[in-house]
Amino acid sequence: MKEQIAKIKAEALAAFEGTQAAADLDALRVKYLGKKGELTAVLKQMGSLSAEERPQMGALVNEVKASLEAALEEQARKLEAAAMEARLKLEAVDVTVPGKAPHLGHKHPMYIALDEIKEIFVGMGFTVLDGPEIELAELNFDRLNAEEGHPSRDWSDTFYFDEDSRVMLRSQTSPMQVRAMDTMPLPIRMVAPGRVYRKDEVDATHSPMFHQVEGMVIDKGVTMADLKGTLTTVAQRLFGEGIRTRFRPHHFPFTEPSCEMDVQCHKCGGAGCPTCKGEGWIELLGAGMIHPHVLEMAGIDPEVWSGWAFGFGLERTAMSRFKIDDLRLIFENDVRFLEQF
Repeated sequence: MKEQIAKIKAEALAAFEGTQAAADLDALRVKYLGKKGELTAVLKQMGSLSAEERPQMGALVNEVKASLEAALEEQARKLEAAAMEARLKLEAVDVTVPGKAPHLGHKHPMYIALDEIKEIFVGMGFTVLDGPEIELAELNFDRLNAEEGHPSRDWSDTFYFDEDSRVMLRSQTSPMQVRAMDTMPLPIRMVAPGRVYRKDEVDATHSPMFHQVEGMVIDKGVTMADLKGTLTTVAQRLFGEGIRTRFRPHHFPFTEPSCEMDVQCHKCGGAGCPTCKGEGWIELLGAGMIHPHVLEMAGIDPEVWSGWAFGFGLERTAMSRFKIDDLRLIFENDVRFLEQF
């Protein structure tokens, strides 16, 4: 039996030393020291020994077992150290190699135009407001003098959430003008940029989702001359001193009198092209003097206070600002297009 134990010890030590992986070493531990291992099998033969031989053989087996366990631990440390060294070599970083410069992005052309617009109006003393895109029809239509039956309230033009047509995706940022009249002290100078939704077909100048910038001034003695002077100045600041504008009579329920302001087409210079639909002009905004009834609904006396309001599409402004000939380019996220700005 002594020879058998010595043979197990020698084989085990040689096997331990030759392992290259922790999994192989664990398999050898089970083979020699496990419950069904070779050394355990020798212990089960102790019953065949005499009473005098059992203590001697037990001590020998325990000694061998301790020796093998120590050898296992030592080999495990060696394998762990070798694995760590291999990992360090694999993950080594040469700090002397020049790094790669990060590719920095830039603002979208539409938001470049928006920042310029904000800067212009803030410089004129306006406050920039933000509001919800899910809006009540009361604020989007009723408080703006667009009563039931107005074409803009039709299901074919507006995205509603309920069958009663009371909750909707806002079709304009004008509700922020109502909110301003309800909450801000007079006099008021505000602009409200934001995303709006209408059931428009996609073409070179239309989209079912787009952005508007609407604004309002309420003060004593405000006239149409203030409206034209302010909006002409804004257009000149955005597009350059040489930009040509024109005001045309129009109708909006929110304002009386009402007008639309056009800017000369940036693509053809007024000659007529697909971008301006052959007219030579691109509609930029609608505006007008705030209807007295709208002021009254907000608890503002129209005999004392007057005001004007406007609203324009941000995408169209960016198109004129950067001479973009198709609105769809703004939303398609083609990097080749966006890198130009």
